[in-house]
Amino acid sequence: MTASVAPPRGLLAVLCSAGIVVSTMHTAIVPLVPRLPEILHADPAEAYWAVTATLLAAAVLTPIAGRLGDMFGKKLVLVATLVSLVVGSVICAFADSIATMVAGRALQGAASGAIALGISILRDELPAEEVGPAIALMSSSMGLGGAFGLPIAAVVAEASDWHMLFWIAAVMSIACLISVIMLVPESPVKSPGRFDMLGAVGLATGLICLMLAITRGNQRGWVSAEILGLLAGAAVVFPLWGWYQLRRREPLVDLRVSARPQVLFTNLASITIGFAMYGTSLICTQILMAPPDSGYGLDLTMVETGLALAPGGIVMFFCSRLGARISAMRGPRTSLLVGAVIIACGYAVGLITHEYLASIIACSVLVSGGIGIAYAAMPALIMDAVPVSETAAANGLNALMRSLGTTSSAAVLSAVLSATTLVVGGHVVPTGSAITAAFAVCLGAAVVSLGFGGLVPRRSAELGEQRPSGVVAAES
Repeated sequence: MTASVAPPRGLLAVLCSAGIVVSTMHTAIVPLVPRLPEILHADPAEAYWAVTATLLAAAVLTPIAGRLGDMFGKKLVLVATLVSLVVGSVICAFADSIATMVAGRALQGAASGAIALGISILRDELPAEEVGPAIALMSSSMGLGGAFGLPIAAVVAEASDWHMLFWIAAVMSIACLISVIMLVPESPVKSPGRFDMLGAVGLATGLICLMLAITRGNQRGWVSAEILGLLAGAAVVFPLWGWYQLRRREPLVDLRVSARPQVLFTNLASITIGFAMYGTSLICTQILMAPPDSGYGLDLTMVETGLALAPGGIVMFFCSRLGARISAMRGPRTSLLVGAVIIACGYAVGLITHEYLASIIACSVLVSGGIGIAYAAMPALIMDAVPVSETAAANGLNALMRSLGTTSSAAVLSAVLSATTLVVGGHVVPTGSAITAAFAVCLGAAVVSLGFGGLVPRRSAELGEQRPSGVVAAES
């Protein structure tokens, strides 16, 4: 079906721009994190909520936004997510307390469903032959925004008042909102029904317990009563939620469809690849900014570090299109496997040699390129295995899996890097062995994602409905 309001290229540009702006908000605050206790007059534990609130809101609301989009209109819900982004950015721009900042950051995180909604709109609106490359680029916008957010935020934070960072975010968000309202048509593909409110509450409860445990485990202690209680809560809530979903005629998440091997193993691979994606941001940033006396540090500023990692974002952009071509020729399963292999090669470079700027850039570029190819395959694999009426919800669940991967990566790698430390020039930094161990963990995640990708069936089961040709090519 061809878009009736926007030409295909205009539609893709608008949706990808929205996806990049939304995902940029996740890393834009990184340069401010060490300064938040001072500028917001809060203790470090309270200041960390400026990061946690975004992760929680994204995890809870992304799959819910997908289901609402399938039911009431994908453009309508996309506009709502961008309104949330605008309001959240303005609140952060005026913030003078940690409570205000956390509220704004939560609203920014609530916009994370925009990428899954954009993918579904492209499937509904573009000619079949253009769907594959378009959804590959839209999927990669999650990584592109994260890659570009750090250097942009670092430059703004150093060159002007920190509030300017959020004013720029507000302006960009308003531009995306206006473009979506004017140029994106409302998709005719809907699945009217009753929204599963109890299912949404159950999912939110389980995710909040799990995400709080993951994000606060290092700080509170993994065997503390608080963290064990949260993990126990998630362990109780999720089985009950799954039991309830299986008995609903119109569930929030169709677990029977999600259990299909193509969907299940793609989502599992999404978790491990999301884990690997965050590794370069954390490990490479640590190496680039650490003092030389650490034995591995290159002593770069935040701006220089951001610029050194920026090529990874550019490579990810081009590799997403390469991933679409591989999918068209050999099938998206092959793209997923190729991406995982390249990610593993990147971390192997970092594991073998990470004392030089060239090796860190090579690691970042290879990992980013592999992620671009792998991310291009995931929506194609998901949409080939689910009914057309459930594409937004299914993509929202896949986006949640990626978010779980990056959040878990932040917790695990932080624990690895802080396991053995040394004091250099008054600063506590990881030892060289901790850096090596972190690279090994990420290499392991890439290998596991390769295993999950290998378990994805070569051909999807027939659903008895017509899918757009061009979304997925047959596996050879």
